[in-house]
Amino acid sequence: MTSSPRILVTGATGKVGQAFLRRFFEEPRFSAFTVRALVHNRTLPPRDRLEIVRGSIADRETVEQALDGVTHVLHLATVKETPEQVMDVAIKGLFWLLETCRVSPAFRQFILLGGDNAVGHFVYPHPIPVTETQRHTPYKGCYALSKVLEEVMLEQYYIQYDLNGCCLRAPWIMEKDDFKYQLSFGEDVFGAPRWREYVTPEQADEYVRTQTIPVMLDPDGQPVKRNFVHVEDLVTAIFCAIDHPKARQQTFNICMNEPVDYRELGDYLAQSRGLPTVDIITPYHSTWLDNAKARFVLGWRPVYDLKRMTDEAWDYQRAADDPRIIWYPG
Repeated sequence: MTSSPRILVTGATGKVGQAFLRRFFEEPRFSAFTVRALVHNRTLPPRDRLEIVRGSIADRETVEQALDGVTHVLHLATVKETPEQVMDVAIKGLFWLLETCRVSPAFRQFILLGGDNAVGHFVYPHPIPVTETQRHTPYKGCYALSKVLEEVMLEQYYIQYDLNGCCLRAPWIMEKDDFKYQLSFGEDVFGAPRWREYVTPEQADEYVRTQTIPVMLDPDGQPVKRNFVHVEDLVTAIFCAIDHPKARQQTFNICMNEPVDYRELGDYLAQSRGLPTVDIITPYHSTWLDNAKARFVLGWRPVYDLKRMTDEAWDYQRAADDPRIIWYPG
């Protein structure tokens, strides 16, 4: 007897998790699914077809309870540069998930949200487009290392146990006004670079006042191309991967069709919003993450390009009950 579909979502209270749940419950294709969320520090409001399991992903009994009767797993939970937590969440947590899935009679598919930090994103030079076949090249720090270890562990479960899994490797994920704040010279900057560290404090304050846009240049003075993905495009990719027969044991780059060229971005904001720009030389390098495999195999098509990403971020108006909260530094 086939069990009714139930998807476990780890990291369900985060940026991707909340966007996924909002659309998943609205999507007729998934109307027969129950969602079970494994939550730790935060929680979700109650709703139909949503079950909550509380506890740490590093605890085997909690994971086994969360996976009871589960057919699909969407593993979003992660931590950033926090060495005291990263191995418990990224390694031990994933290990318990995979160990429980491989012996579960209900289990059907495991989807891992990976990251382009596993291949170094803009930290290292990439003279050709980055495909899914590039070897792992994490930059310094425990977060990038953890994303490599996650991918390797999942791949080993393909080899050892023929597990049905899929890795969606995403670059920097944007929503709401994130794309605007990644360009801020203020302390409210989202992620890296921290632009004010490249100029004097007085210059930074003036750039904040004038809403000046930094144009990131590489060490040779050329505009940097950097990969992004909007959270809505990423959720669409997850939907495409669920139960797709060609997603089995595959890794897919999930990103915009073209990386953002910071010169083009600055020129567009100057033309469309009248904002000034300033060139900033950085140690970073251009990268072109190639999404052709996801488009060809999964039939996925991103709808966000530079202009749409920019316009939506600048037009976004936050409500009083929608404060800008950054759960992690970027």
